[in-house]
Amino acid sequence: MGRLFLMHLDGNVYSCKHCKTHLGLAGDIISKAFHSKHGKAYLFHKVVNVTPGVKEDRMMMTGMHTVCDIFCVGCGAIVGWKYEAAHEKSQRYKEGKYILESRFKVSGPDGSQYWIAHDPHLVGSDADDV
Repeated sequence: MGRLFLMHLDGNVYSCKHCKTHLGLAGDIISKAFHSKHGKAYLFHKVVNVTPGVKEDRMMMTGMHTVCDIFCVGCGAIVGWKYEAAHEKSQRYKEGKYILESRFKVSGPDGSQYWIAHDPHLVGSDADDV
């Protein structure tokens, strides 16, 4: 196996909770109004230090999407998924975007679970196997 090169991010960084590998910047968050089966999730424009899994169709709250799980390159943990395609026209804005999910998988810029504070005004969400 070759040498592992990781991108180091500066600023407000979201990282893998298991190994602290940097995954994304707060400035790349598009929406905080998403949900996964493990809790709240954030939609990111771009992420780093992940590798994609196999593409598959999943029925989510907002309809059928083609997605692939994304894995932390530091430890191999699933940290979210990437939207490859949306089957409904109104959902196409998600294509090519990433979800970082669950307080069990990702830590926020201050090292905490980044969605402890509950916002009652969150709308629109996606989750696996609704």
